[in-house]
Amino acid sequence: MVRFYLDTYALVEIARANKIFIKYLKQEFVTSDITLAEFYNIMLRDFNEQTADFWFRKISPNSKSVGKELLIDAVKFRRRNRPKNFSFFDAVGYVYAVKQGYGFLTGDKEFEGMQNVEFVKT
Repeated sequence: MVRFYLDTYALVEIARANKIFIKYLKQEFVTSDITLAEFYNIMLRDFNEQTADFWFRKISPNSKSVGKELLIDAVKFRRRNRPKNFSFFDAVGYVYAVKQGYGFLTGDKEFEGMQNVEFVKT
């Protein structure tokens, strides 16, 4: 059973072998295609194409497409929460997690204390 949606922050920490986050890779999790693309970009920027491709292949089976309606809901969520300055990627992930009943795993401080968030401080 899926328990968590892993955002880009969590995926990057897993890729960097952060022990606090590694345990989440061993659980059932999901992420979105859009988050996977952002994660790939970060791996490409910080490491190389081989590393980015490795993580893409590893995470892809857990990646889901979200649909146009959810993208619009994410835009609305982001607008309602403008002072927190959420990225579009994070807004998509959070809205998806809430709608699916998953915890949203992140270390992004903007999410600390929010409902449905498993905030992990690094």
